[in-house]
Amino acid sequence: MTATNDDLLLRERLVAMTRDLILIPSIPSRPDDLRRCYEFVKNHVDALDGIRVDEYESAGHRSLVAMPVGESEPAVLLCAHLDVITHPDLAFYRSEVRQGRIVGPGAGDMKGALGILLDLFLTIHHAAPRASLGIAVTSDEELGGEHGIGYLFDAVGLRCGTALVPDGGSLNEVTVDEKGLLHLRLRTLGTAAHAARPWLGVNAIDRLSEALHRVRSVFDTPESDDSGESVATCAVTVIDTENSTCNRIPSEASAILDIRFPAPYTAAQMRARVAQAAGPEVHLERIIEAEPTHLQPDPDYLAVIEAVTGSPARMVREAGASDARFIGRYGIPVQMSRPLVGNLHAADEWIDIDSMVVFHRICERYLRLKLELR
Repeated sequence: MTATNDDLLLRERLVAMTRDLILIPSIPSRPDDLRRCYEFVKNHVDALDGIRVDEYESAGHRSLVAMPVGESEPAVLLCAHLDVITHPDLAFYRSEVRQGRIVGPGAGDMKGALGILLDLFLTIHHAAPRASLGIAVTSDEELGGEHGIGYLFDAVGLRCGTALVPDGGSLNEVTVDEKGLLHLRLRTLGTAAHAARPWLGVNAIDRLSEALHRVRSVFDTPESDDSGESVATCAVTVIDTENSTCNRIPSEASAILDIRFPAPYTAAQMRARVAQAAGPEVHLERIIEAEPTHLQPDPDYLAVIEAVTGSPARMVREAGASDARFIGRYGIPVQMSRPLVGNLHAADEWIDIDSMVVFHRICERYLRLKLELR
C-alpha cells in the first residue's frame, strides 16, 4: 500500500509526539518530571475551545479528564497513562528511530499510544467541536492504577458509553481476558551477629531464600509465551535487607513477588498458596491485588479492524493486567488493541511506526462511526 501525503504527515506528528513524551522520565522517583509530563499532556488538550479539563489527585497521583463543556458521560472515552517503569540510569530516557521503529523506554507502554490518543482527541474536536469524545490520562498505572483510572471510576463516578484502552493486544489482536495480579511482600526476621561468627546469629536472608524456593516450587514456569497465558506464575522482582554492612548478619530481609493468575483462580487462593508454601515464620503483606478480568469489545470495533487492515480481528488472552479492569467491571465495553510493540519494560522497548499510522486510522474510523461523524 502506497503511503499518502496525509499518512506521511500523520507519521511525522506521531513520531514527534512520542519522542517528546519519551524524553520526560515520568517515573515515581522523579515527581517533578511526572508533573512536567502531566502538564505537557494537559497543555495539548487544554488548548481546545469548548473543552473542559477536570483535574484530580489521589494519594499524590494526578489525573485529568477532558471532554466537551456540558458533557458528563461521553459516548467514547480514550484512556492512557503517562507513567513508565523506572530504569536505573536516566540516560535511558531518550529515543531513536531505528529500522522503522521508535526505540526507547515507554515507547510501547504506552507513550506511543498516548501520542496517538492525543492526536485523535485533537483531530476529532477540531473537526467536530461538540463530539461526545473524552480523554482520561493518569499517572499511576505502573503502580497498580488504583489512584488513577480506579479512582476516577470508583470514587469520582466517571462513566462512558465505550472506552479505548490501547495497553494490550496488538494491531489485529483484541484482548478479552487479562490475568489477575497480586503483589506480595514477604518478610523474614533473624538475629544479627558478626559475619565472622555466623553461628551466633540467624541469617534472615537464608530464611527468605528458603521460603522463596518453596514458594516458587508451587508455581508453573512456562516454557513459552503462549503457555504462560493459561497458568499462574510467580516472579521475584525485589530483594532487600536493612543491612548496609558487609560483615554483619542481617536480622531482617524482604522480597516482593509478582504473581499473575488466570480465571478461575482468585487472589485469595493465590495468597493462601503463598502463605502455605512460605511457612508460618514468613510475614505476608499485600501491595496490589486484582482479580482476573473479562472484557467485552464492541463488535463495531472488530469490524473496523478488519476493514482497515484486511485481516479479521482475533480475540486473545493477556498475561498481564491493565487499567481496563477498572472500566470493564462496570459493564462498559472496552476496546483493547494497539500498534506493534516489543521488549516492553526493557531499555530497548520499541513501537513500530507504520503500525502507529494504521492503528490511528482504525481508531479514527471507529470514532467517526460511534460519534456519527462523516
